Amino acid sequence: MNAGRRPWRRALVAMLAASGLALGAAAAAAAPGQPDTSQPAAAQAVRAPAAGQAAATCDPNASSLRPSGPPQVTSGSFMAKIRARGYLIAGVDQSTYHFGFLNPLTNQIEGFDIDVIQAVAKAIFGHADASTIHYKAISDAQRIPDILSGAVDIVAHTMTITCDRLQSVDFSAVYFEAHQKVLVLKNSAATSLASLHGQKVCATSGSDSLEKIAAVKATGVAVPYWTDCLVLLQQGDVAAISTDDSILDGLAAQDPYTKLIGGKLTDEPYGLAISKQHPEFVRFVNAVLTQYESDGQWKASYQHWLGPPSAPPALQYAS
Repeated sequence: MNAGRRPWRRALVAMLAASGLALGAAAAAAAPGQPDTSQPAAAQAVRAPAAGQAAATCDPNASSLRPSGPPQVTSGSFMAKIRARGYLIAGVDQSTYHFGFLNPLTNQIEGFDIDVIQAVAKAIFGHADASTIHYKAISDAQRIPDILSGAVDIVAHTMTITCDRLQSVDFSAVYFEAHQKVLVLKNSAATSLASLHGQKVCATSGSDSLEKIAAVKATGVAVPYWTDCLVLLQQGDVAAISTDDSILDGLAAQDPYTKLIGGKLTDEPYGLAISKQHPEFVRFVNAVLTQYESDGQWKASYQHWLGPPSAPPALQYAS
C-alpha cells in the first residue's frame, strides 16, 4: 500500500463504518413488517417446480407471468390486502450506491430500485410516499427468507433471476440487465477474475457471485454488504471484489483509487422477487413495469442515477 494514501484510506474506512451504524439504525426504523402467518410454511413451495424440471425448462429472461392488462387492484387480491393494510412492505438494499442506499442528506433510501418500488406503490395507492411504502433494509442473504416468511411483500435489491432462485420465489419480468465483473485497486496487476487464482476475492453472502469466484479457484470472502467488501479492499484484506457491474460502478464512485477490469463474466438479469403464493401480484407488477418502461419513467430514472440510458430490457414472459 502507498504510504501517502494511508491517512485517506483510514478516513474513508472510518466514514464507511460510521455510515454502517447509521444505516443499521435506519434499517431498524424502516422494518415494520412481520412474517405472514396466514399461510402454513409448507404452502411456500406449492408452485415450485422439481429441480430436474427447472433445469430443463428454466429461462431467467422469460420466466415470469404475463400481465392480464393494465394494473388493477381487484377485490380479494393480494394488492387489495396491501391497500387495506395501508402500505407496501418492500425489502431493499441500504448500501448500494445508485440502486438502494441511505442518502445521509435526506435520511431517505433512494436509488434506481427504489424508483421501481415507488411505481408499484403508486399503482396500488394512487401515490407513493412515506405513508404508502415501508422499506425493510435487508442483506443479500435475507432476500429469499424474507419473501418466504412474508416479512416483506416484494424485494427490489439488485437481485438476479436464476433457475435455482425460481424454485423458491417468483420474479417479475427483467427490469435491468447487469453483468458480473471485477473491481480492484488501480495499482493492481490483475487483468481478469481468472488472474486472481489463489487470491482472496470478496462478495456478499447470498449472492451468486461466489460461484464464479470459486470456479476460477480464487478464495471467496463472504460479507453481509458490498460496502464491507470495499472496506476490505481498501485495507488490503482482499485482492478484488467481484459482482454485477451495476454494483461495482457504485463502489468505484465512492473510491477513485479503484478500477474495473476484464470483460463481462455473466449476464445478470434483475427481477423483483415475490412469493409464489401471489401470482396475481406478479402479473400486477409486470403490468406496472410495462407502463413504467413505455411512458419514459424507466429512462428518466436511469438517466438520474446511472447516466445516459439505452433502451429498457424487453419484457418477456413464460406464460
